[in-house]
Amino acid sequence: MSVRLGLRAIAIADHDTTAGVPEAQQAAAASALEAIAAVEINAEFGHTELHVLGYYVELGSERLQGVLSHLREGRLGRAQTMVKRLGAMGLPLEWERVLEIAGEGAAVGRPHVAQALVERGYAASTADAFARYIGKGGPAHVERFKLTPAQAIALIREAGGVAVLAHPLQLMDAVPELVSAGLAGLEAYYPGYSARETGFLLELAARYGLLVTGGSDFHGGGILPESRLGEIEAPEGAPEALRQAAERAR
Repeated sequence: MSVRLGLRAIAIADHDTTAGVPEAQQAAAASALEAIAAVEINAEFGHTELHVLGYYVELGSERLQGVLSHLREGRLGRAQTMVKRLGAMGLPLEWERVLEIAGEGAAVGRPHVAQALVERGYAASTADAFARYIGKGGPAHVERFKLTPAQAIALIREAGGVAVLAHPLQLMDAVPELVSAGLAGLEAYYPGYSARETGFLLELAARYGLLVTGGSDFHGGGILPESRLGEIEAPEGAPEALRQAAERAR
């Protein structure tokens, strides 16, 4: 699909796993498309969750893969507990169906539980499922282990990657601390961001000497139906700038 859309580069940045990267790179090998090895790691900043993207990570990093495995185990247990809570509320879901929605090798998480809720007619959309049941403060919400932003950034850098703050509009106050921890970029181009909002982020990136990236946050499978592959274009030269930053850091 990426080739048909005329994309020149795409980052495979799944939550807490790099399992999809080798397959994507193999599929792209016969084309001009570059499939960038990446990952997205959840972290806790105060009482707010933020996501740190790691671009051009080394897939063979034992430290990275060990921590990601631990995070996936936490996700799995959390999702199972959510399904049990939902069942106790009179909203039974089949655990096997949640696993099918996630797909082989994926990190099972709340979006997959949310989609199962939609399929059973318990929620009108995944956003509705989060708002009513499994979002923070919801009756079936379960907390899970998360890294601190500094730990996530350090993990990415140790794996030879470049750390970028994903969809940062509501997290601008965190930027100075994250820059001190080694943050290298901001995802200024994101679905739903207005030109004015993107402008704020571009000014913030310039102020701190950060790289600028863009991403569609496309999850596939109807998990985020408002996000479409290729909808958001990264700035010209963004992949090369990320690659050079990774090379300088190694």
